[in-house]
This record gives sequence, C-alpha cells and structure tokens, in this order.
Amino acid sequence: MADVLTISVRFALFVDLMLIVGLAAFLLYALGREERRNAGVAAILFRPLPWLCALGLVISLVGIIALTASMQGVGLFAVDHTMLVTMICETDVGAAWVYRMTALAAGFAAATQLAKRPTIAATILMIAGSAALATLIWAGHAGASEGLPGTIHRASDALHMIAAALWLGAIAAFLILLSPRRGGLAPAQMAIAARGLDRFASVGTICVLVVAATGLVNAQMIVGAANLGGSLSVPYGQLLLAKLLLFASMLVLAAANRWRLTPALTVSLADGDPRIAIIAMRRSLLLEAFAAAAILALVAWFGTLEPFPASPTQ
Repeated sequence: MADVLTISVRFALFVDLMLIVGLAAFLLYALGREERRNAGVAAILFRPLPWLCALGLVISLVGIIALTASMQGVGLFAVDHTMLVTMICETDVGAAWVYRMTALAAGFAAATQLAKRPTIAATILMIAGSAALATLIWAGHAGASEGLPGTIHRASDALHMIAAALWLGAIAAFLILLSPRRGGLAPAQMAIAARGLDRFASVGTICVLVVAATGLVNAQMIVGAANLGGSLSVPYGQLLLAKLLLFASMLVLAAANRWRLTPALTVSLADGDPRIAIIAMRRSLLLEAFAAAAILALVAWFGTLEPFPASPTQ
C-alpha cells in the first residue's frame, strides 16, 4: 500500500484545488456583478482564495519531493537533488507538476486582484484552478492509459473532477455565507445565500449528471462491467463501493436542500425569523461536506491501489 504521506498529499490537493475552482465559479454564477464589488459580502468569499492557491503550491512541492523520496526509498529530507530534477524534467508526472505550479501561480496572482477586478479575476482563477486540478490525472489510473482510450479516460476524469469541484465549492460557499457570526448574519448575506441556493439548483443538477456519467466511463475504463465481481474482492473495489454509497447519501442531502430546506429558508427570510431555517440548512450542508471529504479521502486512497486481485504468478 502507498505510504500515508502520499495518500495525504493526494487528499489535500483534491480538497484544495476543488475549493479553488468551486469558490471561483460560485462568485460568477451566484453573485451579480455589483454584488461581487460589495466589500462586505463578496470579501467573505474572496478571503480564502489567495490562501488556497498558496497552500496548493506548498502541498504540490511537498508532493513531488515525497514521490521522489518514495521512489528512492529514502526519507523526505534525504531526497537526492539530481533525482528530484530528473523526476520533474523527464517524467509525465513531473511535467504535470510544472503545469500545476504554473497554473497555481497564475491563480494566486488573479486571487490578489479579486477586490479590484472581481469578474475577470474570478474567471482567470476558475480556469487556472481547473487546469491545476486536471494535472492530478497523471497521478492516477487515467494517467497510465494509452492511445484513444487513454485520451477519453483523461478527458472524462477531468470533467468528473471539475464537476465535483463546482459541487464542493458551492457547499463551502454556502457554509461560509451561513456561518455563525457575532451580531448575527447580515440581511444582504442571508439574501445572497438564499438566492445562491436557488441558482445552484440548475448548476447542481448538471454537476450531478456529469459526475454520474463520467464516473461510469471511468469505472468502465479501469474495471469494466465484466470484471466488477473480481474488483469487489480487493480493497480497490470495496473502497469504490463505499464511495458510491457516500455519493448516494450526498444526493439525498442535496435533494433535501433543494426541495425542502431552501424553500423553508426563503419563506423564513420573508417572515423575518430565519434562525431555525439557517440552522437546519447549515446542519445539512455540514453533513454533505463531511460526505464529500470522505469521498475524496477514499479517492486519494484507492487511486494508489490495483483494481484487480494479484495474479498467482506474481
């Protein structure tokens, strides 16, 4: 089994890059142009993005060093400099790392301009974050695929991760907007949260469809329907099944948010007493966030495992 550090780096990168993409996208579809310029509300969503980009750079640096250390069989601080340079300059994983670092640097530059040019900066940040997220393909099973099937697999995997990022980023944005604050939530903040929840209905539906469709493509590419039984006999298949169960739980929570909790929040805002509705929505979003984090942890883990039982001759 891959060591804990490798899996932890993969998990941290999934979370960090998906939040960058999802929060930047949220600024574009959930907030109007003037609302993005609102120093009171928009700044709450702007604040994490430069830190997330900087954190992504640090985690990526640790990741390439950890991968080189694993290949050399040495500790993190005993990595040979020449081997590290070779890893970066002469492998597909190294090339992906360079692209990721470049995209994150561009994203960081854009994130520092969100307050001045929110629309342009958020657009650049979403594109750069998506490019950085797509580079993680080369650290998983899709990166080893070849030919036309490999191209289809990598494209499907990229769409899968970006759609998941939009979903995860929306959850994070709503939790930020609805988080408890001294003196209570500002009316404008609550109104944006309620309207954003309503606007996310169509975006979220597209995300779910894309995640489900590309998930089926990826599963067929890696395992294949005919080999499903054999895969379930090894940790890869068992963790994949756990991921599917968690995904189903997220769908249930998302449906409750869309059809029950969001209308209740809208009504309570009109009535002037949204406290109970906000607490219920916050609780549901936290459960959805925990399920999403668990899914990413499983993906970080089973992405390092073989999908089939070892051959008796091995």
